Amino acid sequence: MDNTLPNNSRAAAPSRRRTVLRRLPVVGGAAAGAVLLLAGPAFAHVSIQPGQAAKGDYATVNFKVPNEQDDASTVKLEVDLPTDHPLASAMPQPVPGWDVKVTKTKLDKPIEAHGEKLTEAVTKITWTGGKIEPGQFQQFPVSLGALPEDADQLVFKALQTYDNKDVVRWIEPQKEGAPEPENPAPVLKLVDAGAAEQGGGTDPAAAKDAKDGADAGTSSTTSAADSTDNTARVLGVIGIVVGVIGVGFGVFAGRRRTT
Repeated sequence: MDNTLPNNSRAAAPSRRRTVLRRLPVVGGAAAGAVLLLAGPAFAHVSIQPGQAAKGDYATVNFKVPNEQDDASTVKLEVDLPTDHPLASAMPQPVPGWDVKVTKTKLDKPIEAHGEKLTEAVTKITWTGGKIEPGQFQQFPVSLGALPEDADQLVFKALQTYDNKDVVRWIEPQKEGAPEPENPAPVLKLVDAGAAEQGGGTDPAAAKDAKDGADAGTSSTTSAADSTDNTARVLGVIGIVVGVIGVGFGVFAGRRRTT
């Protein structure tokens, strides 16, 4: 050690080292805060994907259900279909390991579909018998139609039940201009169909089958995209944590060299 340093400089060096050591937990805390901040969006709520469909058309949508508990599994999903705009058809696609029950209700006012008046419509779909483990999600596909032409969105209220008897009610409406509620209901936005979508066959049943087939083929692509998105998030968080810790140790090493 260079003993030519002034006494006050030698005395201050241990103090500076102690200061740096005290700051390291702060750096670690900042890293942990970054992890929590960026990991927050990964804990998604029950949602409907894709989030929009064409007015007057048929669409296949997926109710995406993530498990948000660390020590319990999701064992039941109930989805209430909108009664202000009842749908003439709502057909769930079989999901391996899950039983499905479709509940129909008599309508106060009949609706017309394909030239026929319908007096009842599907108002609830319930999936049971399966299990979504912690850290996993499941998609429940449903073919819907014909979608209303006089509405901008459809709200589907959902109840998620865990095997520890907890029930999460995803039923809160999103108010325009307000922050997202704690337990928002899944929403399907309805948009005007393009000219290409309005073309095609004149047979409504054939058009529906073609639409369902095309949409069904995209379900695996949606799953792959979700997996890629989650992987990118994890890698991004790890990179930030490593970077923050590296900065902290860099500051510590730099302070030691200056002493």
